[in-house]
Amino acid sequence: MDALDEKLNRVFEGKVVRKDLLHRIKKGTNVPTFVLEFLLARYCASNEPAEIQAGMEAVLATLHDNYVRPDESNAAQSRVATKGRHTFIDKIHVRYVEKEKRHWAALENFASQRIAIGERFYRDNDRLLEGGIWAEVTIAHNDIDADPYAFYVEDMRPIQLSRFDFGGYGEGRREFSRDEWLDVILRSVGLEPSKLDKRRKLHFIARLAPLVEANFNFIELGPRGTGKSYFFSEFSPYSTLISGGQATKAILFYNNARGKIGLVGFWDTVAFDEVGGIKVKDPDTIQIMKDYMANGRFSRGVEVIADASMGFVGNIDQSIEQIVNSTEYDLFLPLPPQFDLAVMDRFAFYLPGWEMPKTSSEYLTGRFGLITDYLAEAFHLQLKHTNRYEEVTSRIRLGRSVEGRDEKSINKTVSALLKILHPVDPPSDEDFLEYVAYATEGRRRIKEQMNKRKPDDEFARIDLSYFDAEGREVVVRCPESKNALATLEPLRRRLEPDEAEPSEARDAPAQPPPTEPAPVPAPHVAPRPAPPEQHYTIAYDDTGYTYEAIVGPYLDGAKRVEIDDPYIRAPHQIANFVRLCETLLKAPTLREIRLATSYDDKTDMADLNDKLGQLKQSLLELDVVLDIKLNPNLHDREIRIDNGWTVKIGRGLDFYQKPDSWFSIGSSDFSLRKCLETKVDIFMKTDYPS
Repeated sequence: MDALDEKLNRVFEGKVVRKDLLHRIKKGTNVPTFVLEFLLARYCASNEPAEIQAGMEAVLATLHDNYVRPDESNAAQSRVATKGRHTFIDKIHVRYVEKEKRHWAALENFASQRIAIGERFYRDNDRLLEGGIWAEVTIAHNDIDADPYAFYVEDMRPIQLSRFDFGGYGEGRREFSRDEWLDVILRSVGLEPSKLDKRRKLHFIARLAPLVEANFNFIELGPRGTGKSYFFSEFSPYSTLISGGQATKAILFYNNARGKIGLVGFWDTVAFDEVGGIKVKDPDTIQIMKDYMANGRFSRGVEVIADASMGFVGNIDQSIEQIVNSTEYDLFLPLPPQFDLAVMDRFAFYLPGWEMPKTSSEYLTGRFGLITDYLAEAFHLQLKHTNRYEEVTSRIRLGRSVEGRDEKSINKTVSALLKILHPVDPPSDEDFLEYVAYATEGRRRIKEQMNKRKPDDEFARIDLSYFDAEGREVVVRCPESKNALATLEPLRRRLEPDEAEPSEARDAPAQPPPTEPAPVPAPHVAPRPAPPEQHYTIAYDDTGYTYEAIVGPYLDGAKRVEIDDPYIRAPHQIANFVRLCETLLKAPTLREIRLATSYDDKTDMADLNDKLGQLKQSLLELDVVLDIKLNPNLHDREIRIDNGWTVKIGRGLDFYQKPDSWFSIGSSDFSLRKCLETKVDIFMKTDYPS
C-alpha cells in the first residue's frame, strides 16, 4: 500500500476495497460494479493476502450459485422447482397488468414474467415499478396447481447500504488535502490518478456532477470507448441509463393513465445513452423536457416537481478540428433534430469527450478506494438534502457577458464540484477560482455552438468571464476553438436572401459599412387605423366565421386575454379553445391567457385536467402563461383583451355545427364550417383593469 492507501484504510476502515479485485472479477461477469463491491465488502474486508484469497473464492462462489446468466434461466427455474427456493442476485422489476388487476415481478435473467410478489415489496420500494433495482431475491416455488403462477418472491434485500452516516463521511474527508481527496474519488471509481493530468482528473470528476447536484443538465459527446456511460449505468444504484426508444413522456415524466410520476421522480439521474439515436415519436415529450430542464418542474394536468438530473452522452464521428473550423457544422452535430436551441440552452455543462482517454487497463487502479455504494450514498444524500448554490453565488463574481442561464449553469457546476471535492468545508480561494474557470469553460462551449447555429446575434456574447481575487476580469476560452474564427466569429446567414442575387454574392461575407454613412431618412409609415366596434348576428348555416376573423383584428398590442366560457369541457369544446389560443398567439406581444370555465357532475375532471394541462405546457414553451379557474356557477360568455376590446359571442366558442361527416367540407377548415345562430358584440371598454 502507498501512503494514500494507508490513510484511506485508517480513516474509512471497513468502507474501502481494493479495486484490482473488482477488475479481476468484473472481466468475467456482467454484474454492475456496485453489486460486485457489495460482495467484495462482505467477503474481502481485509488486508491479509490469505483472507483476501478466501474472500475472493467466496465472492466467486456466490456469483456462481446466485448470479444467473441469460442462457442459464431454464436451469435456474428447475433449481427452484427442485429445491423449493433459491436466492438470486439479479435485477428485479415489477409491472402492473391491467387486465388481471395485479402486479407481477420479473427477474432480468430468470426468464419468467409472472413471478408473484407481495404488496409490501413494491409499496416500500417505488423503484421496483420504475426501471427495477438490483437485489438479493429469494424465489420460492408455488406447489398449488390452481394458482396461475409457478414462482413467488419470498424475500428481497436491495443491494445498497441500509444506513449512511454523512457526519462520519465529512469528518473523514477533513483528514485529506484537496488533491488527496481528488485522487481518492478517482480511485473509488476505478481509475489511477497518477496516469492522468490535472485537466483530465477534473473531466472525470465532472462526469459525477449529475449524481450529486439536483436538476443538473449534463452533456458529453466524444469518441467511442471512453467510458461515457459507465458512471450512469454501474456506479450508482440511484442512476438509470436508458436508450432512445424509451424516451416517452409517460415513462420519463408522468403517466396520466396510471396517475404515476415517471423516471424523474424515482432516480437521482436519468441518462440517455447514444443520444444521437433518440427517437421521439411524441413532440410533447421534448416540450415537457424543456420545461423540466429549465426549472425542475412540469405540468401534465398536475404540477410535478422533481430533483432528477439529466445526462446526455453520445458519439462524435467527425474530427473536432474540422468541426470548429467549419462554417456549417458545430459540436452539437450528433444531437437529434428535436433537440433545438431551446434544449441546448438548458445544458449546464458540455464535457469535451474528445479529451478523454480510451478505456484500457493502463488507466485502471490496483489501489484502494471507497466502496462504490458508500460514495454513491454520499452523493445521493447531498443531491437530496444539501444546497451549496447560495454559498457559490455569495463568492463568485462573473463578467458582463454572462447572462441569466449562463450564470445559473456556472453556479450549478461549481456547486456540484464543491459537493464532490469539499462536502463539508468551503474550498480555498485558489481552488474555488479553479472550479469557476472550469465551469465557465463548460458553459461557454455550449454558448459558442448556439451562437454558431443562430442566424442573428442572440447568443453572440460568448466571451464569458469571471473576476479573480485581485479584481481582474479573466475571459475563459475553450481549447478546441480558441483560434477557430469559424466558431468565434461565425458568418451570419441571411433570413430571406434575394433570389435574383447571385449565390456567390449571397455567400460572401458582408462588407463593413462606410466610416460615415450618409443619413437615410426614415420611411413614413402610416398609422394602422383602429378597428371599428361591431354588433351583428351570425345566421344559422352561415359560413366564413372563424376565431381569427372575429377576434384577430382586435389583438393589436394585446398582452393578456381573459376568456369566460362555462362550456370548455367536452373534447370538441377544448379543441375549440385550442383554436382560439392559436389565434391569440398571432399577437406577438401576448404573454398571458386566463380561462374561467365551469363543470358539472357529468364532467370527467381527470380528462379535463389532462387536456388543459397539456395545452398549458404547450403554451409555456411559447412563453405564454395559461391560468385556469373552474367556477361551477359561471354562466356568462366573454373575451376581454387588455387593450380595451371586449368580444361577446352569445353561444361562446361553441357556435359551430357538427359536420355531417369528418370527410365533408368544413370538417377541417372552419371558415367553411356551418354555424349556429348567435350574436356577436365587439366594443371598447376604457376602464379595463391593468
